[in-house]
Amino acid sequence: MKDWIVRRPQARAVMRLFCFPYAGGGASVYSAWQEALGPSVEVCAIQAPGRESRMAEPPIREMSRWVAELAPALVDLARLPFAFFGHSLGAVAAFEMSRYLMHRGLPLPKLLFVSGAASPATREGKGQTHLLPDAQFMEQLAEMDGTPAEVLANRELMAFLLPMIRADFELSGCYAYRPSLRLPVPIVACAGTHDSHAEPESMQRWARETAGDFRLQAFEGGHFFLHAQGPALRQFVADELKRHML
Repeated sequence: MKDWIVRRPQARAVMRLFCFPYAGGGASVYSAWQEALGPSVEVCAIQAPGRESRMAEPPIREMSRWVAELAPALVDLARLPFAFFGHSLGAVAAFEMSRYLMHRGLPLPKLLFVSGAASPATREGKGQTHLLPDAQFMEQLAEMDGTPAEVLANRELMAFLLPMIRADFELSGCYAYRPSLRLPVPIVACAGTHDSHAEPESMQRWARETAGDFRLQAFEGGHFFLHAQGPALRQFVADELKRHML
């Protein structure tokens, strides 16, 4: 089985938190989370093909295939209660993974965190960023403020990274939402106060995707408040996990 999941096994864990990275990100996005959440929560970061330790593998450009290939590795670790956290594209992937499990009668997450992502019902037909010429595509990356300036300025490095990043933007841009049953899973939405890609008001529509409780929590910052507000976000996630699961 391919190494879809990066984790440090926790002997005292009573639950697992599966963390889905944003477009262009790998498992290392969540490298600080295990220490922050402590030994009772085992952090399982998703490592998709074309990322970091799997850089030599071709990236997946279609959401249903992405979810189906991840599912066996995830289900194998679902012996403990678990939750999902996803940021931006990762939030949509976590949502679709939850639907995949629901439709097949497999164990479901006890809680779904969606961070920095507009409701999936509002995404269809939007986002052809992956088709832009290199210069304009890199301008878009710079505007999102998620790629360090020194990386964007390194032409050789960007030539190496751009195909993988484009593949993720294609995965996002070509995503097609399909109406279905509401998830029997509580949803907690995390929004950046100045995130033009997923404003708090638009994230309120995630409430329509759950038959359970819904909560919206705002954090100061733009689209990548995930990093700028890292300690506060991790503490919030830890508190919510305790409230719902521990």
